[in-house]
Amino acid sequence: MKTWHLIIDVGQCEDCNNCILSCKDEHVDNDWPGYTKPQPRHGQRWMDVMRHERGQFPLIDVAYRPTTCMQCKDAACAKASDAIYRRQDGIVMIDPKKAAGQKDLVKSCPYNAIWWNEEHKVPQKCTFCAHLIDDGWTKPRCVQSCPTGALQAKFVEEAEMSQLVETEHLEVLHPEFKTRPNVYYKNLYRYSQCFIGGSVATDDQGTVDCAEGATVTLYQGQQKLAEAVTDNYGDFKFDRLAKNTSNYSVVIDLPGCGQQTVQLPTLKASINLGMICFAGKPSVAAPIKN
Repeated sequence: MKTWHLIIDVGQCEDCNNCILSCKDEHVDNDWPGYTKPQPRHGQRWMDVMRHERGQFPLIDVAYRPTTCMQCKDAACAKASDAIYRRQDGIVMIDPKKAAGQKDLVKSCPYNAIWWNEEHKVPQKCTFCAHLIDDGWTKPRCVQSCPTGALQAKFVEEAEMSQLVETEHLEVLHPEFKTRPNVYYKNLYRYSQCFIGGSVATDDQGTVDCAEGATVTLYQGQQKLAEAVTDNYGDFKFDRLAKNTSNYSVVIDLPGCGQQTVQLPTLKASINLGMICFAGKPSVAAPIKN
């Protein structure tokens, strides 16, 4: 059976907020009987864009993670009340009549995706624009309005979705919740994991220059994890490292200048090692003669 899924690419989101604005445009002051009450103009964000900065100046990157109801197969909220149910097409709904007055349902979602509407005394959340889907639309408003393709709606069989998860390296948010979300993330490491980076330079009698072509190797204990070569700015970067891991070392080999090793503490956040400077002038391979 086909069900709706949402794929969110953290690497493509530019924080334009079109998804948030289109959700507001569709639901603020608009009552969709049987689906949801009007969304308040302020306070609620059924689609929210979370922001995360990694590293230290000047090696910094920022990632944006659109976050909404996960449309879970084993939705914790649906277990809390019969006012919340999962449709055959995979969309999790809150019945606005049955849920009236049940403020405690806000706490039933481990992703904090349910909001309380004080005016109408009802819990609310993203409906995946079910009223539009039932009218023949092929995507919710947030997906329709995304200019970068960071949001994609898929109405597919589970087998096809499983294949997409494998080939596109998709992840779910908080798998430890065991709710089996129908919302998947691509490039989630940009938000959830760490990097180790830095710059290599040479100091030749007071003349400091970027060291292109240095070999940089990342170890954890005795295990070699990755190898990189510095670019023309002398920069290197190792990404997709789990938080709160330790025992890392970075070994830099620069021909003609020697080797340096940098030991790192527990990786609680992304680290910019700054400039790692070698004395002298790196050796340069002789040009090839025709």
